[in-house]
Amino acid sequence: MTEPVHECDLLVVGGGINGAGIARDAAGRGLKVVLCEQHDLAAHTSSSSTKLIHGGLRYLEHYEFRLVRKALAEREVLLDAAPHIVWPLRFVLPHEPHLRPAWMIRAGLFLYDHLARRRRLPASETVDLRRHPAGVPLRQTERKGFVYSDGWVDDARLVVLNALDAYERGAQILTRSRCTRIVREHGGWSATLVAADGARRSLRARAVVNAAGPWVGGFLDQATPIRARRAVRLVKGSHIIVPRLFEHGFAYIFQNIDRRIIFAIPYQHEFTLIGTTDVEYHGDPARATIATDEVTYLCELASRYFTRAVTPAEVVSTYSGVRPLLEDESSDPSSVTRDYSFELDDDGPALLSVFGGKITTYRRLAEEAVGELAPALALKSGPWTHAATLPGGDMPGKNFEAFLAALAAHYPQIGAKLLERLARAYGTRLANVLGGARSEAELGEPVLPGLYVAEINYLRRSEWARTAEDILWRRSKLGLHLKPDAAAVLEGWLERHPEPAPAAPR
Repeated sequence: MTEPVHECDLLVVGGGINGAGIARDAAGRGLKVVLCEQHDLAAHTSSSSTKLIHGGLRYLEHYEFRLVRKALAEREVLLDAAPHIVWPLRFVLPHEPHLRPAWMIRAGLFLYDHLARRRRLPASETVDLRRHPAGVPLRQTERKGFVYSDGWVDDARLVVLNALDAYERGAQILTRSRCTRIVREHGGWSATLVAADGARRSLRARAVVNAAGPWVGGFLDQATPIRARRAVRLVKGSHIIVPRLFEHGFAYIFQNIDRRIIFAIPYQHEFTLIGTTDVEYHGDPARATIATDEVTYLCELASRYFTRAVTPAEVVSTYSGVRPLLEDESSDPSSVTRDYSFELDDDGPALLSVFGGKITTYRRLAEEAVGELAPALALKSGPWTHAATLPGGDMPGKNFEAFLAALAAHYPQIGAKLLERLARAYGTRLANVLGGARSEAELGEPVLPGLYVAEINYLRRSEWARTAEDILWRRSKLGLHLKPDAAAVLEGWLERHPEPAPAAPR
């Protein structure tokens, strides 16, 4: 059965970071927006990043000064917008003279410090790793190092918060709804959406954004009358997670003789995240998984720096994502540009396709994308997201530590570990999750260790979570901390308990 026709100003296809960001920006400018995503929000590329808000130090070697400047400026914007899920991180780069001379690194870090204004992040410095805390877990051959600033982000939650902000500004968010066809008729677009259960929905839109990420070209070819004039290059990036390799709070950036780099980052208190690889990919982006040689590569490179060798047997979890990069002439996947571009077809109702991009610059991309469509939509209101917080980010002074301390005083009967996790995930929206609960006993049944009914119901009601994977790996990272049967236990509970009614837009 086909549902009645619905109408909107803008249909956004794709529920990754770019699609969610565009929906948020457009809804905030007063447009009637519908976002559809064939799976869960952030189900693929946008939850499979290295989880960094960074300018891209290595992009300077490829002379991408404009991209680096734009990304560096965005670090400060995102630190202010969501201090619960974005925070500063200091990176240590051990010096390897045979790979890059010290003068080159110093010059790069000078540019990195000064290409964009810094308010919250300290400048780079040279350190003696024989005396610096970050030198302790490294091999004794590592004597000199460079330290610089970037940021960390919970990437999947960043997507959800953008979608939630769009929803609260009036947008419809349709997850597990695939757009199978759009055609121009009657001065607009007529779209067909098919839900996971086979239900069909017809929708009319004045304009469409194709933000399908790795599927951007496939969507044009299979669902539209338009053919792309450019292509994306699919590059798989894989990561491994191992038990914690060091006690301090610094992250590392390691160089390799192939001139690629990997990161080793403190992760979820108990782990170290190591990645990423850059491998050409030609399969289904939804099925990307790490290969054995990628695991070996990451372990061997990390082992060249750490005193304790990292072995494949230690890997507790892995993830892979397919990055839709702008096609260029580079033979090396790691040197393909991370910038973005738009393709606007306005021979009739407008269709804007988004090619490329990186999580750090998603807000700028969204702002520019809506700007591209402004003439077609007769849109008068201008950009607004630069100084706007994301849901949960409006804490006093943007100071998460002070916010957490106040929560601990207010909720003394909630354990410190649980309270910190919830505060990190939900920020000032924590009260929405807890309801009137003041203790763990009032949060309902503990379905899994650290996961209570109150949070599950909130995620299903307000954040479009439907499955155990949504909850354990994207809305949270609890899957890392629980037994292997945790997903099956939670899935069984979800099946036995009806889904709460969704919240209405505010």
